[in-house]
Amino acid sequence: MKICRLRLPEGIVHAAQDEDQWVLCRGSLEAGFVATEEVLDLETDARWLPPVIPPTIYAIGLNYKAHAIEMAKPIPEHPVVTMKSPTALLEPGGIIRLPRFLASDSVDFECELGIIIGRRCKNVSPEDALNYVFGYTAANDVSARDWQKIYSGGQWCKGKTFDTFCPIGPVMVTADEISDPDNLEIATFLNGESMQSSNTSDMIFSVAELVAFLSGSTTLEPGTLILSGTPTGVGVARNPPRFLQDGDSVIIEIQGIGRLENSVREEQLSGDPC
Repeated sequence: MKICRLRLPEGIVHAAQDEDQWVLCRGSLEAGFVATEEVLDLETDARWLPPVIPPTIYAIGLNYKAHAIEMAKPIPEHPVVTMKSPTALLEPGGIIRLPRFLASDSVDFECELGIIIGRRCKNVSPEDALNYVFGYTAANDVSARDWQKIYSGGQWCKGKTFDTFCPIGPVMVTADEISDPDNLEIATFLNGESMQSSNTSDMIFSVAELVAFLSGSTTLEPGTLILSGTPTGVGVARNPPRFLQDGDSVIIEIQGIGRLENSVREEQLSGDPC
């Protein structure tokens, strides 16, 4: 089942699910979603929103073998973890803003499989971990490489959590439709040009291993979003580097989930703050 969140013309936010056509649904991650009979025309009736509002966003670094190699880093023995603020969330079709107040000219793209926790969990085993996954979404772990590496005291968080630096969507796909999350084609296109093209089978730590690790001595609440790492082909590793620029269009595609598209503009320092 594919589920999205929408803001209807009257301003009300609803969930909808794809039943050969998009219909409003009721429910929650924990209780499940039930379709109504109210059909939507998504071209005219609604604005797409992030498919989930996570209480916490974890981001995993260096989790693809080829990416670790291109970054000249050793293969990690344990998951490399950083975090993003939920205020970094961006909806499908929204605008990625290049920071100008804290300026960065090194903003990078990272296609990632997003894992959405469906039930509160703690100290789960890898064998049981997938039972706590509600579903999956496409994500772009946008990263200001200078703020990630130079200006933030060695911590990655600041460079990854500027506003609009976590586009996700357009839908979350329930786990029953993804038979093997560790074998999905994943790609990034920048202005129509292929930048990243890989498969989640290149991940060092599987989806189950990531959920188990992050739940160790730590409660994962429903809606928790885990960005599972990016494959080879990021802008910072290219020669010359290719960072996001005003006017760019970025598309993230993941097999079985769909296409997440966002445009890129400079942050506005006066007038409309969005």
